[in-house]
Amino acid sequence: MSNQVDEWYKLASYDTNLQAELHANLLNNNDIKVSLQALSAIPGMNSGAVLWVQQQDFAQAKRILDNIDVSQGTDLASDEIDINNK
Repeated sequence: MSNQVDEWYKLASYDTNLQAELHANLLNNNDIKVSLQALSAIPGMNSGAVLWVQQQDFAQAKRILDNIDVSQGTDLASDEIDINNK
């Protein structure tokens, strides 16, 4: 598949549909029109997706996604909270 379809450009590929949808929503919230292409035609199949954006939005969309903090080890559930010590 080409990385360009008319005025749409392939921005990113994801292993899971959920991650693709989260990033698509982030871009939508920043007024960037996105298109998601599921990698499986079977409903409910979590086979990944491709995120496409229009040419004029590509650079800004890439900057937004590049600035997402994906630090490992930020499990908030493991933090202990002492409710007796205010």
